Amino acid sequence: MNEVTASIITIGEEILYGLILDTNSHFISNMLTEIGVRVAFKTSVGDKKNEIIDVLRYAELKSNIIIMTGGLGPTNDDITKKCLSEYFNSPLKLNQQALIEVSDYFQRRGIPLTNLNRKQAEIPESAQILTNDMGTAPGMWFEKNNHIFISMPGVPHEMQHMFKTKVIPRIKDKYHTPVILHKLVMTAGIGESWLSEKIAIWEKKLPKNVSLAYLPGYGQVKLRLTGVGASHDLLHKQISDQVRKLKKLIPKYIYGEDGVSLEKKIGLLLGERNETLSVAESCTGGYLTHLLTSVPGSSAYFMGSTIAYHNEVKIKELDVSDKTISKYGAVSEETVKEMAEGCRKKFSTSYAVSTSGIAGPSGGSPEKPVGTIWIAVTDKFETVAKKYNIPKDRINNIKFASIAALTLLWQRISQNNGTDQ
Repeated sequence: MNEVTASIITIGEEILYGLILDTNSHFISNMLTEIGVRVAFKTSVGDKKNEIIDVLRYAELKSNIIIMTGGLGPTNDDITKKCLSEYFNSPLKLNQQALIEVSDYFQRRGIPLTNLNRKQAEIPESAQILTNDMGTAPGMWFEKNNHIFISMPGVPHEMQHMFKTKVIPRIKDKYHTPVILHKLVMTAGIGESWLSEKIAIWEKKLPKNVSLAYLPGYGQVKLRLTGVGASHDLLHKQISDQVRKLKKLIPKYIYGEDGVSLEKKIGLLLGERNETLSVAESCTGGYLTHLLTSVPGSSAYFMGSTIAYHNEVKIKELDVSDKTISKYGAVSEETVKEMAEGCRKKFSTSYAVSTSGIAGPSGGSPEKPVGTIWIAVTDKFETVAKKYNIPKDRINNIKFASIAALTLLWQRISQNNGTDQ
C-alpha cells in the first residue's frame, strides 16, 4: 500500500493581502487526513498566470493529487481556467453539461443568464466536470501522468459541498490509502522544552509508524500522536497504549484529550461534585469570565464575577484591605489572595479565582515590570497564589494570565478530587 500525497493551492490576491482568511486549505487538509491522504505541500498564490503555473509545476513534483481553490468566477481577475488551459495545452471550449447546469441554476432563481455567466461553462477540453450544486462555477478534474488535478470554487460553502460529495468519493475509488489516526493529549502547567525532557525516553520508544508533534499555545502544550497503518483497530490500540504510558509518566500535567479546553474540563470536574465557582478579575478584564462562560451549561456551576479594575472596587466589592494595597500594591500575593477570598465570600462558592497584574504597555516598574501577574485560588481548605513573569504585549498578557488562572484552578480542583485527571 503506497502513500498517497496531496498539494493544496489556494488562489487569490485577497488571501495574500490578508483581506480574507484561508479556511479552504484547513478544511481540505482535515478531509484528506480522514481518508488517509497525506498533505505534503500547501501554498497560496495571487492572480498571476506565471505564478500559478510555476506553483502547479512544483506541486506536481511533490504529490499525487493537486487541489486548487479559487479563481473560477466570471470576472477578468478570475484566471484559473486560462492557466489550466495553458498548463494542459487544452483550449477552453463551451461545455454543454456545464452550460445546462449554470442555466438551470439561474432559471431556478428566476434570474436571466448573462453572457458573463455563460462564459463560466467554458472549460478546458480535457477537463471532467464537477457539478457545483451550490453555485455557478463548475469544478474540474484533470488526469495527467498518473497525477490528479482538481480545481474548485473558492467560496467556502461551495467548495466544501463539492469536495465532500464529488471529490472525496472519486479519490477513494482511485486510491487504496492507509489509515491515518490522530490523537491529542492536552497538557497545562509545563512549558514545551521541560515537557520534552520529561517524555524524551517515551518518545524515543514510540513505534516507527507513530509520530509525535508538540503544539504549544498560551500556557499549554498539545501533544499530537499520529499513527499510519493498514488496520484502524490495530492503530487505535497502538495509540491508546502509548497514551496510557504517557499518563503514567506525567499525570499531573495532562488534563484531557482530543482538544477539550481547560474551561470545559474545569466545568466537568465541578459538575461531578456539585461545586461552584466565582471569579475576581483585575488585569484580565473579563476575559477569564468569558472563557468560563463560553462552555454550554456553565450556569450550573459558575455563579458570577467581579471585574475589580480600580483599587476602590477591590476594596468596596471584594473586602480587600486598603492597608494591604497601600503596603504591598495591587499587584501582589497579599492583594490577590484577599481578592479571591472576598470573591468566594461574596458569591458563596466552593472555589474562587482572582487575577491581578500589569498587562502593559505602561504601568511597569523595575520591581514589577510589565508582564508581572499574580493569580490566586481559594477554597474551604486554603488559598494558594502564584506569580508569573510574562513579558509579552498587552493582549497576549491577558490571554496568558487567563489560561494560567484556569491551570491553577484545575490543579487545585484535581488535588481536592484526589486525582490529576
